[in-house]
Amino acid sequence: MYFKLFWTFFKIGLFTFGGGYAMIPFIHKFGVDKYQWITEQEFMNIIAIAESTPGPIAINSATYIGHKVKGVRGSAAATLGVSLPSFIIIILIAAFFMQFKDNMHVEYAFQGIRIGVAILVVNAAVRMYRKLDKNYMSYILIAIGFGLLLFDFLSVIYVIIVGGGIGIITQILKARGEENVD
Repeated sequence: MYFKLFWTFFKIGLFTFGGGYAMIPFIHKFGVDKYQWITEQEFMNIIAIAESTPGPIAINSATYIGHKVKGVRGSAAATLGVSLPSFIIIILIAAFFMQFKDNMHVEYAFQGIRIGVAILVVNAAVRMYRKLDKNYMSYILIAIGFGLLLFDFLSVIYVIIVGGGIGIITQILKARGEENVD
C-alpha cells in the first residue's frame, strides 16, 4: 500500500504542470473516485484546510490522504511521491535553462502549458461549486472573495480566513436558531 500511495502521488506530481491547483482534479480522481481513500466530503474539507495551512495545497492534501490510509508512513510515502517529480524537474530545468532560455519553441510550449493549467484550475473550481451547499451566504461569499482576488485587493489567505470565520459564525447562529425552535 505504501508503494501504491507513493506511485499514485508521483504520477500526479509528474504529469501535472502548474502546481497544486492543477493537481486538485487528479487528487480527486484517484483519492475519491478510483481508490476511495477519502469521501467526497473529506475531499472538500481537505481542500479548504490544505489551502489555509502553510505549504503547497498538493503536498498538504497528499500528506492528509496518506495519513488517513496508512498513518505516518503513508503520509511520508504520499508526500514524497507528490514532491519528488517537481524536485527532479527543477534540477533538470536549472541544469539546462541557459541553453533553452531564448528558444521560441520552448516559450510557446510554456504558453500552452499555462493555458492548460488555467483550464485545470477552472475545472477544479467548477467541481467544488457543484458540491457546495448552495445558499445565499455561499453566493455572497463567492462574489466577495472572487471580487477581492480578481482586483488583487486582499491576499488569498485573508479571504480564506475571513470566509472560514463567516462560515463558522453562520453555523453557530444556525445551530442556535435550531435550539430555539425546540
